[in-house]
Amino acid sequence: MKNIKAALFILIAVVTLQACNHSAKTDDNDGDTNNAAPDTSTAVATAPPDTTGPKIHLIIDREDSIFAVTASRENLAEIELGQLAIKNAKGKRFKNFGWLMVKDHGKANNKLMAMAQLKKLPLPSKIDSTEQNKITQLAKKSGGDFNNAYVAMMLDDGKKDVKVFTDASTKTQDPDIKSYAKKTLPVIQKHLDAINAIHDSMSQ
Repeated sequence: MKNIKAALFILIAVVTLQACNHSAKTDDNDGDTNNAAPDTSTAVATAPPDTTGPKIHLIIDREDSIFAVTASRENLAEIELGQLAIKNAKGKRFKNFGWLMVKDHGKANNKLMAMAQLKKLPLPSKIDSTEQNKITQLAKKSGGDFNNAYVAMMLDDGKKDVKVFTDASTKTQDPDIKSYAKKTLPVIQKHLDAINAIHDSMSQ
């Protein structure tokens, strides 16, 4: 009788142990399911390119390119001539006009260079030989002689520049270059008006 009870006890213990092991495995499997890596097979949407920025026109008409190069050379020449006036001119009015030319043409050339860089349009980095010869000859003068030569040169340059920028403001094809010409024309006209006033005061 004792042997039968002992056998039943052992049998019950074995069955209980197996049941516990089965439950533990089920729990482990549930944990693995919960910790499974997320599904990454879903396609990621790609944002469309930004088309809201400014449009840069890279194809430049030949005549537009010629105007841009001409304007850049003129800016460089007027800056150097203005610096020369500040140094060699006699009288505050002449020196102030030279300073105005340096400031305005420097600002205009910076805008032109920035625009040309975006359009991959090469611009000159120095004055051409013809203008440089004129500057070299003017640099030899001082006082009243310098004033007379400088005013005559500015009158001639001013008239030519107004015509060039007036034509460009209506005839250029590139919208950015046309806008540059239109916005710079009043500045060029202001310079011509100022040098005309200086010239008239010299003859009085």
